Amino acid sequence: MNLTVKKIAQLKLPAGSSDAVFWDDDIAGFGIRLREGGSRTWIYRYRIGTKQRSMKLGSAKSIPLAVARKMASEQEAEVRLGGDPALKKETANLAADNTFGVLANQYLEARKSKWRTKTHAAYRRHLLKYARPLHRLPITAVSQRNVANVLTDITKESGEATSNRLRSTLCSLFGWVIKEGIRLPEGNVASYTNKHEEKSRDRVLADAELKTIWKACPDSDFGAIIKLLILTGQRANEIGGLCTNEVHDEQIVLPSQRTKNKRTHIVPLSDPARAILNQFRADGRAHVFGRADSIGFDGWGYAKRTLDARIAEKGKQLDHWTVHDLRRTVATRMADLGVQPHIIEAVLNHVSGHKGGVAGIYNRATYDKEKREALNLWAEHVAALIEGRKAVVVPIKKNRN
Repeated sequence: MNLTVKKIAQLKLPAGSSDAVFWDDDIAGFGIRLREGGSRTWIYRYRIGTKQRSMKLGSAKSIPLAVARKMASEQEAEVRLGGDPALKKETANLAADNTFGVLANQYLEARKSKWRTKTHAAYRRHLLKYARPLHRLPITAVSQRNVANVLTDITKESGEATSNRLRSTLCSLFGWVIKEGIRLPEGNVASYTNKHEEKSRDRVLADAELKTIWKACPDSDFGAIIKLLILTGQRANEIGGLCTNEVHDEQIVLPSQRTKNKRTHIVPLSDPARAILNQFRADGRAHVFGRADSIGFDGWGYAKRTLDARIAEKGKQLDHWTVHDLRRTVATRMADLGVQPHIIEAVLNHVSGHKGGVAGIYNRATYDKEKREALNLWAEHVAALIEGRKAVVVPIKKNRN
């Protein structure tokens, strides 16, 4: 029939039917569907090859016949040109559902079991906090310019290093999205953005600076962590996330899943280090430090700023330093005391130099005795420094052969 306003108003469901479609003679595939309950919907039906496709054009109660007829004509023209209107609409709806925010959360959940707690927390901060301006955008619509703007803002707020870390996280996310089968029109747009040039830090703290930092440490989790980092030279996340069952009377045993090189690492404890840890033996806790017992110590930025403020309050002048500088300082000063390079690497759990490459495959010695001697030597040096006396241990003579 030729659908008109008058004829449509007279349409009724056939007896015994709960659903019926009345087709228009002028536009093939254009019709109105009546359903039991009173709903009336404009539809357009067409074929792509051997497949029949159908799509709703909207409610006949809110869309006039003339408008619906025009919509159907446009769909008919698109089909004749080889298009697929229903698939196009379906793709658009899917893109709207696959927003940056939705996929960022899916990515974090998918990778959670494969990352260490600290890594997951960092990626979560990058994607859910720093990249929040991108959350509402369909992932397919995120442009290189969108990402560049976010990175520029983070550079201003948090510095170039943080911007680079965020850029790396975004590259990983977009790479994952592509592998999940979502086609990004412009590819991995984060990888096309500018990256800041970073210079490797080489700051080694002087004895006076170490003493200043130690003296300013508060009687808190963070204060104890800083002192342990000075005494052991370990990575900040390894000490900050220290588990109760990793601490033994004479040593710390870090399991492979908590070390950077995925190797179990034994850290012999000097008397000062053991004394600090003994203050934090809380029964029932999974972690030695931190309020949130599930992740260990958190809030490094605030704690570091508070420590710097305490140093300033004491009238001390200290050039910019980072927590990681402590690790570099321990390695350098141990060498000054005569500790051999391969022992220092064993203390720090480095897989480079003496234990890197092919040599590392065959050299499986852990040097537990030598590591203990080195850390005891270093602890005596630190204690003498803090107490303002001479060390009672004679530095190790370097082997000149």
